[in-house]
Amino acid sequence: MPNINVNGTTLFYSDDGPKDAPVLVLSHSLFFDHKMFAHQIEHLSKTIRIISYDDRDQGQSARSELTSVDMDTHTSDAIALIEALELGPCFFAGNSMGGFIALRLAARRPDLLKGCIVLGSSGELEYKLADFSPLVEGLSAQGTEPFIDTLMYIMFGDDYLADNSRESERKYWRDHMLKLGTDIARSADGVIHRTGVLEELQGCKVPMLVLAGEQDHAYEVPLSENITKTVANGQMFVIPKAGHSIALEQPEIVNRYIADFISSHSL
Repeated sequence: MPNINVNGTTLFYSDDGPKDAPVLVLSHSLFFDHKMFAHQIEHLSKTIRIISYDDRDQGQSARSELTSVDMDTHTSDAIALIEALELGPCFFAGNSMGGFIALRLAARRPDLLKGCIVLGSSGELEYKLADFSPLVEGLSAQGTEPFIDTLMYIMFGDDYLADNSRESERKYWRDHMLKLGTDIARSADGVIHRTGVLEELQGCKVPMLVLAGEQDHAYEVPLSENITKTVANGQMFVIPKAGHSIALEQPEIVNRYIADFISSHSL
C-alpha cells in the first residue's frame, strides 16, 4: 500500500478494485483509520475502484506540527489526493469526520465529484461542544486510556456494543483507540471546533446520499435531515440498529445503499 506526498504532508492509502471502474474515495472517522471501511473494500471493490486513505496525523499518514488539525486542512488534503491520483470526477464517502470533509468537497470543488456520500455526520457547528471540550482536553493530557469507555459509547451504537457476535471486532477497535497517543487530541480539537458548512451547501447540485444511524450518540438524525434539506439533490436514509460508525456497524445495508447510489450516478 503506497504513500503519496500532497499538500505538505504524506498520506497513506490503499487502491483496490478494477482500475477502469467508477472510483470511490473513502474518508474515515476520528479515532479510526482506513480499515474502518474493511467491509466496504471487501464487498464493493469487486465492481468499484476504492481509494481509502488515512488522514494526516492519523493511521499510517504523517504527523504534523499543527496544534489543531482543522477541517479545511483535511479538505485540502483530500482535494490534493484526488488531483494527484487523477481520480476526479469521483464518488467520495466519509463517516463522521470524513463526512465533514465530504461536505466541504461538495460545496467547494463540485467539479471533482460525481456524488457525495455522508454517514453519521453534520454540516453544522459542534452542538455538543460543552460536552466534548473537556474530553479533548483530557485526551491531550492523558491519552485515550482513561476515556476509552466514553469513546466506545460515542463511536458505536447500543446494539453493536451488546452484540456478542461482534466481540472480536469491538476488541480490535478498542485496542486501536487505546494505542492512540496524546497527539490524537490535535485532530479531535479540529473536529469539535469546525465551522459550519450548511450555508456553503445551499443549493449544492452534487448528488448526495446521507445515511444516519438510528442510535448515533454523537450526531443525531435531525442533523442529517438538515443536510438533505439544504442541498438540491439529496436523499437520506436512517440505518436501523446503527450508531455513529455506520459503515462498520451495518455494512451490508450501507454497501447496498452505496452500490445503488454509484450505479445510479455513474453515467
